Amino acid sequence: MTEPTHPVPDAEYVIAADSGLDLANALGVRVDLVVGDLDSVSPSALAAAREAGIEIDEYPPTKDSTDLELSLAAAVRHGASRIVIVGGGGGRIDHLLATAMLLASPAWADVDVEWLVGSAHILAIRTEATFEGKRGDLLTLLAVGEPADGVTTRGLQFALVDDVLLASSTRGVSNVFVDDTASVRLNNGVILAIHERVAG
Repeated sequence: MTEPTHPVPDAEYVIAADSGLDLANALGVRVDLVVGDLDSVSPSALAAAREAGIEIDEYPPTKDSTDLELSLAAAVRHGASRIVIVGGGGGRIDHLLATAMLLASPAWADVDVEWLVGSAHILAIRTEATFEGKRGDLLTLLAVGEPADGVTTRGLQFALVDDVLLASSTRGVSNVFVDDTASVRLNNGVILAIHERVAG
């Protein structure tokens, strides 16, 4: 688990993906539903959740989806229009990359999905987004799956104006805030945006 340094927003409904229950407890967040194969959550947290009557949606270990993907699907079934994933870095590169790619899935095209992990705020942009930060913050823009075209940015050192970002290219890595706000707009494609706050 990697606790975020970005503020965690209040939520109407909280789903813990397996050991996310431990993170929620550490952050003092009330959980409504626990989802997963329950192989990494602490026994004490799970026992307390059962005793408290929290709903638990348990899956077999041989499932085809990660606990997080199952949790996102559960959130959509509950009518979520915005989903904020908190933590989940976990130290495993395969899970880190899979989670980042999961944000850009067409399955969530009608839902705003964000990820707060460590010092990063990550989201998939399909039309436009605005980021609140400060000068010197970093914003990385990565096209996912196919080129993103009509990309226009504001508030960044290296401006894009109706430009194209190619998938599997590093051109959009580590752009720099020159103001307290940065914005990104595009016409087609999906961009994975990673906002890193600078220390200080």
